[in-house]
Amino acid sequence: MRLEKIAAKALEKANFNRYLLSAAVSKRANELAAGAEPLVDMDLKKHKFSDIAITEIAEGYLKIEGMEKS
Repeated sequence: MRLEKIAAKALEKANFNRYLLSAAVSKRANELAAGAEPLVDMDLKKHKFSDIAITEIAEGYLKIEGMEKS
């Protein structure tokens, strides 16, 4: 899937709050950089940490804290 579609899907999961999504991606990317295992089947050597993090959010493997469904 193209990154634009993944980002749109992740933004939807963040209730279209770009700031919240950005903070969540940043936090997860730092965790990946510190040695955390990716929750999706993506190679850490081929993909950026931020791309892996946004994919994890878009696919529903990670929930964003503070998000409540209305």
